[in-house]
Amino acid sequence: MFRGTTILSVRRGNKVVIGGDGQVTLGNTVMKGNARKVRRLYHDQVIAGFAGATADAFTLFEHFEGKLEKHRGNLTRAAVEMAKDWRTDRALRKLEALLVIADAKTSLILSGTGDVIEPEHDLMAIGSGGAFAQAAARALLENTDLSAREIVERSLNIAADICIYTNMNLAGRLVAAARRNRKTLPAVALHRNAKALEQVERDFNVGARNQLADHVDV
Repeated sequence: MFRGTTILSVRRGNKVVIGGDGQVTLGNTVMKGNARKVRRLYHDQVIAGFAGATADAFTLFEHFEGKLEKHRGNLTRAAVEMAKDWRTDRALRKLEALLVIADAKTSLILSGTGDVIEPEHDLMAIGSGGAFAQAAARALLENTDLSAREIVERSLNIAADICIYTNMNLAGRLVAAARRNRKTLPAVALHRNAKALEQVERDFNVGARNQLADHVDV
């Protein structure tokens, strides 16, 4: 169910990164090599990646964004409520996907079995190549001074060398968020920051193979 995907999240300092490969696999056939499996949610303050059925994942993203709106961006409360609905709702519980979500303070993995998992070592990984990427990222996190973005990029490339369902066409999103000890940004600041973010993302998109989700300080 979760083959054809590697999603990795690394948190270092006041930045968190979520990156994913671009391969979509149907059986033993590569259907697409440049899929985007990471997106921004809730006024660009939350980033999320998925492994599993694409239609199911986007349905879950929409539902989860509704929870974020209801709880005013409180990621943990929204995640717990989402997990409850996902497990008990007759329609949602048939959806097959795993979600990795993060904001400036919290990183979580959500599953349809009601699990809300917070990572132990500031690392999260899902998908067929997740274990390879996580092992590489942990070694780099503990033994180098590389940034979170660099760790995610190198780890995904290592996973792509090992996992046949993962390629090196990295994709993701940049998202603006407050530092850990700051309150939610006002709407004006979010709008101003969104424009700056668009320019950063355009500059960062020079290498389409090296796009990663990252938090940008404000």
